[in-house]
Amino acid sequence: MLGRLFPDPTALALAQAALASAAALAVALLARRRRLHVGRDLLVALARGLAQIAAVGSVLLLMLRGPTWLGPVALAAMAVAAAATAARRAPGIPGAFRVALVAIVAGAGAVIALMALAGVVEARVAVLVPVGSMLVAAAMNATGLALDRLRAEVLAHAGLVEAALALGAAPEVAVAPYARAAFRASLIPAIDNLRSLGIVWIPGLMTGMVLSGTPPLRAALYQFVVIALIFASSGTTCLVATALAQRAAFTPAEQLALAPAGPRGA
Repeated sequence: MLGRLFPDPTALALAQAALASAAALAVALLARRRRLHVGRDLLVALARGLAQIAAVGSVLLLMLRGPTWLGPVALAAMAVAAAATAARRAPGIPGAFRVALVAIVAGAGAVIALMALAGVVEARVAVLVPVGSMLVAAAMNATGLALDRLRAEVLAHAGLVEAALALGAAPEVAVAPYARAAFRASLIPAIDNLRSLGIVWIPGLMTGMVLSGTPPLRAALYQFVVIALIFASSGTTCLVATALAQRAAFTPAEQLALAPAGPRGA
């Protein structure tokens, strides 16, 4: 139907984006009726997402034709932006941005570098940036989940944590069970994606490769490689993030330093 109303490709793309945004906003309105206020966050996310992906689309062709050093620079900028986004999901953790940045660089950065050196991922900008961005994004999501879950778990069991400290337990030992719970919870999406690959969902990378003429088996294997790397990136990042957050949760005097997250507006 939209194709008949908007014969121009650009106008059609804008109409599709508007309709998809309307569907997302409809969910926010339904949630509001149940006193679940996600409207403001969703509006900001939709506006930012549209502006950012449009900007990326405008410069992507120039970037992909650029020199090799542009790849690491672009991924480094993505890591900083990802850390800022993940840190906003854990406002009660002191130094959340630093924790998220170190974790994403140590996790996603290490996996990308090792796979590029080993030849699993080509070092060309045209390959490194798209694949690397997937790993950084997955690490960002996993870090945000891990930090948010760790903060919630520790605050919910603050009495037990303080009792353990009073009995002489080290801070890392006192919060270790909650760090493990946060680690497991943060990896649920990555594990489920790997488990359901090819059955519940067919990723866009594989579909694009098949449509561009790549043999289906080769496309499927490459897609498996990317999903496995996403898990490796997410897992390593979460290990680092929870380890750093365990230390950041306490003052130098070994007192609990976490604070509840502030209220979120609609």
